[in-house]
Amino acid sequence: MEDTALSARLFEVIAPDEETAVVRDIARNHGADDVIVGAATGDGRRVIRIAVGAADRQALLDSLQMALSGDDKWRIIILPVEATVPRIREDREADEAGEKTGQGVAKRKILSGMTREELSAQLSGGAELDGNFLLLVALSVVVAAIGLIQNNVAVVIGAMVIAPLLGPNLALAFGGAVGAKSLMVQAMRTNLVGIGFTLLLSIGIGWLVGPEASSEELMARTRVDLAGVALALASGAAAALSLTNGLSSTLVGVMVAVALLPPATAIGIMLGSARWDLALGAAMLLAVNVVSVNLSAQAVFRLKGIRPRTWFDDGRSGGFAWATIAFWTCLLIALMVVTVRMNGG
Repeated sequence: MEDTALSARLFEVIAPDEETAVVRDIARNHGADDVIVGAATGDGRRVIRIAVGAADRQALLDSLQMALSGDDKWRIIILPVEATVPRIREDREADEAGEKTGQGVAKRKILSGMTREELSAQLSGGAELDGNFLLLVALSVVVAAIGLIQNNVAVVIGAMVIAPLLGPNLALAFGGAVGAKSLMVQAMRTNLVGIGFTLLLSIGIGWLVGPEASSEELMARTRVDLAGVALALASGAAAALSLTNGLSSTLVGVMVAVALLPPATAIGIMLGSARWDLALGAAMLLAVNVVSVNLSAQAVFRLKGIRPRTWFDDGRSGGFAWATIAFWTCLLIALMVVTVRMNGG
């Protein structure tokens, strides 16, 4: 079994010289078999390099942060590793133990992946509201509107490739999982601005096109069914799982855009052409999809063991995380009930 970027990282710990022994002991206690201590720098610090596998990476990072938190002259840099020869010992031993007992490997694979800090850095950037985000939204809306109106599936898919909707939605789910309320606020603001900008542009397109726009692709985004809910749930779960495993976000970005961009564009087109009932149906579909994506993504984050660093913060945010999951679940049920009544079921 080959080692991959998922199962290996290089920690570069920059710490005061007097903390060198502490860092080395922590690394050894967590099973790291490659700990290289560099020469002292001019400011009284050293660089300690630690090759880390997947089995205990988050626990090691948490222990290092707790040990060094009393000083302001430390930093931990996490570098990806494409491969190591031979394999890192902790991963090899964990796999061998699991193979002998017939268990343990699957659980380790589920709980392994990117650390909380890596996810936080990546998702915080994805939730930023800037000119690039708005430009990509504008371009994706124009392309999506053309594809929907012309009933061209390929063009709609092209719009979803460039739609920047993955970042803020995953950031919202991640913030709920770790209790990062500031990140949730940032992600919600970016989401609302993105959807609002989408509506504004698509309303203008709908006004220009008029009520004759009624392609199959467009009409399919004006009603809610169980298949659409399943698609949104699968999209959110796949996005969170792929992100935590360090895989490419391009495909899962398309999946999330499938659930969010077309219905948001359809709302504006229907509003612009004064077809209020169809706009309401598209709005219900968008609401169901947003809730489903966030519900499944946050559930996957919790399953993958994404939690706050300290037990105190975990205890405090654990209730918040489950409360947000319960909120999304209740909201999804309520939306489905309303949808059934709207459809005359």
